[in-house]
Amino acid sequence: MNAPSQPSLDQAVPFASQHASLIVLDREQPTRRVGKRRRPSTGLMLSLGFVALLMLAAAAPGLFTHFDPLIGDFSEGLQPPGWTHLFGTDRLGRDVFARTVYGARYSLLIGFDGVAVGLGFGVLLGVVSGQRNRVLDDTVSRLFDMLSSFPGVLLAMLVVTFLGQGMLNIAIAVGIAGIPKFGRVVRAQTQLVRDADYVTQAAIYGLSGPQIFLRHVLPNVLVAIPIIATVYIGSTILIVSGLSFLGLGPQPPTPEWGVMLAESRDVLRVAWWPGVFPGLAITLTVIAFSVVGNHLQQRFEGRLA
Repeated sequence: MNAPSQPSLDQAVPFASQHASLIVLDREQPTRRVGKRRRPSTGLMLSLGFVALLMLAAAAPGLFTHFDPLIGDFSEGLQPPGWTHLFGTDRLGRDVFARTVYGARYSLLIGFDGVAVGLGFGVLLGVVSGQRNRVLDDTVSRLFDMLSSFPGVLLAMLVVTFLGQGMLNIAIAVGIAGIPKFGRVVRAQTQLVRDADYVTQAAIYGLSGPQIFLRHVLPNVLVAIPIIATVYIGSTILIVSGLSFLGLGPQPPTPEWGVMLAESRDVLRVAWWPGVFPGLAITLTVIAFSVVGNHLQQRFEGRLA
């Protein structure tokens, strides 16, 4: 029986060339992109649009309504929502839509001031606590624990009781209530940055402690501050509205959302609109800032990863 003949060199070369071309063609096939960038969600876009609308209403409320939020007509008291008054009128005949639009200025202003106070003290204490000093870390941590033992609204009420009423005092009260939240995040971020490899290499190259702190630690800690502020601004506005509802914030006839809720209690059984629309404004504001803040936090955590 004859053995199978081996292919000659002339036959092997075209065979290898044909299969090599197949391999090359297979390698040249376009690969599917793994980390495809996702589009922003509908909820995020709606939240950003609502936040932008709030900012515009706070800056230029006259673009949305021509009614004066402080002047009303008693003959038009408790008019239901309609074409003339989109959100109806309250018991004094004032336009509820106008008061809701102008209320964005007061609520956002007090909320931003409260966040600024909380950030100022929280960042300072958090950075100090994040250094490699056990005594300072324990002292500041006990302070955070003491402030956190009180609910935010209750702590703000205690501060307002000592400082008195007023927009500035309520902003200080809300800011003090937010110090532990800001401080703990900044403390953790400071410790994370101090243990990073580039900080260790900077120390090996001979940079002093203050130089490392100013060039590497502090800039990377401050990056997280806008994210923390955005997450907390919704809670701040909610606390401000709660204090105003209890009579510890701005006083009537100020068109502030919490004040409007307090004024609507007496007529809630006969007219729902004076209380529903400012309450809806508070709810949507808290949700919008929370969605935007959570998105920024996820992006920031992804950047760190």
